[in-house]
Amino acid sequence: MDILFVCSGNTCRSPMAEGYLNSKNISGLTAKSCGFMGAGEPATPEAVAAMREIDIDISAHRSATVSRELIAADKIYCMGDSHRQALIAAGVENDKVFVLGGGISDPFGHGIAVYRICRDQIINAINCALYGGMILPFGVIPASGEDAEDIAAIEKESFSSPWSENAVREAMEHKTVFFKAVSGDRAVGHIGVTAVAGEGYINNLAVLPDFKRQGVGSLLLDRAITFSRESRLEFLSLEVRKSNEAAIALYKKLGFETAGERKDFYDDPKENGIIMTRWFCYADPIN
Repeated sequence: MDILFVCSGNTCRSPMAEGYLNSKNISGLTAKSCGFMGAGEPATPEAVAAMREIDIDISAHRSATVSRELIAADKIYCMGDSHRQALIAAGVENDKVFVLGGGISDPFGHGIAVYRICRDQIINAINCALYGGMILPFGVIPASGEDAEDIAAIEKESFSSPWSENAVREAMEHKTVFFKAVSGDRAVGHIGVTAVAGEGYINNLAVLPDFKRQGVGSLLLDRAITFSRESRLEFLSLEVRKSNEAAIALYKKLGFETAGERKDFYDDPKENGIIMTRWFCYADPIN
C-alpha cells in the first residue's frame, strides 16, 4: 500500500506526516510526500526539530513536486481541501484523495511551539485513519468484555495452550488492555498489554491464518507501542519462541531488542522463550 501526503511546499506538514507513518514500519505500507511548489528544498528547521523530539529524523528530506508517478499512489492524503481540489481538477480519482484529519493548518513562518501543535495534529489524524481502517483494509480498535469470546476463539486457532474466554475476561479485570484487529465486522486478530508500575508486557498476539502476512500483526504491535507511549511506560516487553524467526525479525524491525532467554518457557512443544524489549525515551522538548 503506497500512501502519498500532499501540502503546498512539501517542507513542513507533508514531510512530517511521511516521516511519522514510515517510522511505524508497518509491513506493506510505504509513505511518500510532495507539494505544488519547488523541488529540492529541505524540511524547515522547525519541522526537523519537532520530529526529532519524538525520535524521528527527517533531516534528509528534500521537497518534490506533484508528478504522475507520485499520484499513482494507492491513497493520497492532503493537508487541506484546496490541495485535494487541485488534484481532482488535474484528473486524480476522487475516491482516492482525502483531507487528513479534516485539514492541518500550515505552521510555516511560525516558531517551534506551533510546529509541535501541527505535528501532534498530524500524529493524531494518522493514528485515527490507520487504526480506523481508512488506510489499510483492516483496523484496530479497543476490545471489551463482549469481545472475550472472539479473542478466545482466535487464541484456540492460534496456540497449543490458548487462553480461555474466562482467562481473557479475568485479564481484562486486572490491568490488561486488549486491542482487536477487525476486517469489516469480523475480528481477525488481537493483542493484549498488561501495564503495571510504568512497565508494559505483551501477553497475547494472534492473527487468524487467512490474515497473516498482510500487516495485521504489524498494526497490532504498532497499536501496543502507541498505547505504551500514551501511557508513558518505561518499556514494552514480550516473549517469543526461539524458533520463530519470522516473528523475531518483525519485533526487531519495530524496535524490540533481545533482552534474555527463558529456558523451557513454552510447552507443546517444549522450547525456550526469547525475551524482547522495546525501551521508550521521553526527551524534554527543545525550546
